[in-house]
Amino acid sequence: MATAPIISDEQASPEIRAVFDDIRAVRGTDFVNNFWRVLAADPHTLKRTWEEVKAVMIAPGALDPLTREMLYIAVSVTNGCGYCAHSHTAAARAKGMTAEQYGELLAIAGLAAKTNQLADALQVPIDPEFLA
Repeated sequence: MATAPIISDEQASPEIRAVFDDIRAVRGTDFVNNFWRVLAADPHTLKRTWEEVKAVMIAPGALDPLTREMLYIAVSVTNGCGYCAHSHTAAARAKGMTAEQYGELLAIAGLAAKTNQLADALQVPIDPEFLA
């Protein structure tokens, strides 16, 4: 259960409605997911977060949209955010992620989590060659 209300279109103030409408327009869908609807309990956080998502995930950049989504999945899995893992897995599949790519992604994320924990537990000193 959410710790803040899930704001419906009918409950949305004009400020919230403007962000919901922008989400729909940018994504080319009528669907506004529960993440945005819960964030709408604080309209300033909703707007600020949506603007950041557009800047990082949607604006043209060096990484293609599928790679961005796959990175988001890896971080979400590592951080234990089930909602984000599901949401961005769906987005990555919509952008063409194959079952094989998903399997490799999870294998890499799992391996990185394991070796990160080992390196941290063992307090392995960083090789001077790796420092910028």
